[in-house]
Amino acid sequence: MFRYILKRLLALIPVLIGVSFFIFSLLALTPGDPANIVLGADADEAAIKIFRTEQGLDDPFLVRYARFVYRAVAHGDIGRSYATHRPVAAEIVTVFPTTVKLASLAVLTAVVIGIPFGIISAVKQYSVLDSVTMILAMVGVSMPNFWIGVLLILFFSVHLGWFPSSGFDTLSAMILPSVTLASNTLAIITRMTRSSMLEVIKSDYIRTARAKGQRESVVIWKHALGNALIPIITVVGIQFGHLLGGAILTESIFSVPGLGRLMVDGIKSRDYPVVQGGVLYIALMFALINLLVDLLYAWVDPRIRMRYR
Repeated sequence: MFRYILKRLLALIPVLIGVSFFIFSLLALTPGDPANIVLGADADEAAIKIFRTEQGLDDPFLVRYARFVYRAVAHGDIGRSYATHRPVAAEIVTVFPTTVKLASLAVLTAVVIGIPFGIISAVKQYSVLDSVTMILAMVGVSMPNFWIGVLLILFFSVHLGWFPSSGFDTLSAMILPSVTLASNTLAIITRMTRSSMLEVIKSDYIRTARAKGQRESVVIWKHALGNALIPIITVVGIQFGHLLGGAILTESIFSVPGLGRLMVDGIKSRDYPVVQGGVLYIALMFALINLLVDLLYAWVDPRIRMRYR
């Protein structure tokens, strides 16, 4: 198990290098001069030239990228913000817990609601409840998060006045952003749970468990769900990684001070170090989540656990 974890951690190195090179290239091709945006339209040519020299913007692309990689590996320095002059790592560490909290609440909401509804839809296949659940799941998959967020604000904040339309500092303020971010994931988990359960409940060992006189609740929740969890865990892990990056629009709509909003502000102001650092952070978290999902496979399925041994 230790060797497997070590191999997966070493495999992160080329992944992060590839991601950093891609985002570095993309930002280098983006039109607009950071010096003009940071210093303002009234800045003179001398100030712009000094800024570009200090930030190394006049150097060739490969020189700037090599310097970025060297500082990141040797010193853990992924740059300083053009706007605030603070280390990018410090700014990300400040706001990233909010994004993790938002994504965790969204995944928790999706799992708590999606898995039971998926199980019920599979057990009651072709029933009215199954049809209604699948229609709602299709709507949830099809509707974009930003549209759902606007609708929730209009109805629950403007019309009813139940929840605040911005912020993330109180429990009531967390509800609308979490539900907005969870909507697509909830639909996907519901559909995957139903599909996985339908494959399992028709298996021979399920018929054997029923023939032995096991209660239906034990058959469904222990035997069937236990063997249907692998694809469900995969979807939950992938969706959690997506939510860390997909929270950008949700954080912007609800003014949540997270990593997504920091990156949006960085894109608007051409604050390249902030954008690069944010993308690298999300890529690292996504890779670590995938590793955690693989370890959960071994915990859920004894056959996979034996392979590690």
